[in-house]
Amino acid sequence: MAMKTNKTIFAIAAIRFFTAALLTNGVAFAAEDQLKETRQDQSTAQQEDKAKALKRQQDLENLRREVEINRLQQDLDKIKQQHPDFSPAQHPEAAEIQRQLDQLRVDQQLQRLKNEQQLNRIQMERDPLRQRQQIDDLQRRQRIESLQDQIRRNQTEQDLNRLRHQQNIRPPQNLRPHR
Repeated sequence: MAMKTNKTIFAIAAIRFFTAALLTNGVAFAAEDQLKETRQDQSTAQQEDKAKALKRQQDLENLRREVEINRLQQDLDKIKQQHPDFSPAQHPEAAEIQRQLDQLRVDQQLQRLKNEQQLNRIQMERDPLRQRQQIDDLQRRQRIESLQDQIRRNQTEQDLNRLRHQQNIRPPQNLRPHR
């Protein structure tokens, strides 16, 4: 009987041990699943924050471009006001500068729409790794586009400065000597 009792005690102990082991493994698996879910939620939140930061960055860049274009337009308008005899036929440079400014505005609006559309697509992406890659790609493209846009604005400003310089050198139309 003692042998049977020992076997029974041993069997009960083994069952309890395996039960505890299974429960511990179950808890461990549940904890691991919870950890994975928490990490994914954190990653998703980080990507959403990154997308929002990118949107703010886009808005600031668009505002900066708009202010610069408006400043150039004001400079051109000031030159036109200072020279009432100023006409596009007499000064094709001014017409070209106006065309450049108009093109800058159109390009900026188009780029803003493309960036917003791309950002909306990125925000719909459910895979955090893919979303992060898309955000990084969009940021790189935006930096390149910003530099290209800055080059065009600088060229327009140089053209405007050249026009301003020509206006300061040329005598008014009614004072020019007749040939």
